[in-house]
Amino acid sequence: MKIEHIGLWTIDLERMREFYETYFSAKSGALYHNPKKGFHSYFLTFDSGSRLELMHREDINKPNIESYGYAHLAVGVGDKEDVDNLVDKLKEDGYALINGPRKTGDGYYEAVIKDPEGNLIELTTD
Repeated sequence: MKIEHIGLWTIDLERMREFYETYFSAKSGALYHNPKKGFHSYFLTFDSGSRLELMHREDINKPNIESYGYAHLAVGVGDKEDVDNLVDKLKEDGYALINGPRKTGDGYYEAVIKDPEGNLIELTTD
């Protein structure tokens, strides 16, 4: 069994697609549009085969900050040097580094950044 994909509601679908393509080498499928529901989405595929579905609907425009749910997306980007290099590139391009890079108590080498819409992404070693 495996997790097939994770869905993420977005405000700016195109900006988010570009972010994951640029920094994580994700490959985007074609834009899906359901006019009846006003729904648009892209499936992004990573080198490992895992996928992220970026979704947008005009009537979903506020984050639900009062509920529990996913806390972050963890992406294995290679070795320690790969984590450091990606952190440097993201910081250079104006993305906020939340913490790290550092070795965590549970043995990961990671850094945490925010994507363009504020979702937390852990950059980890594979």
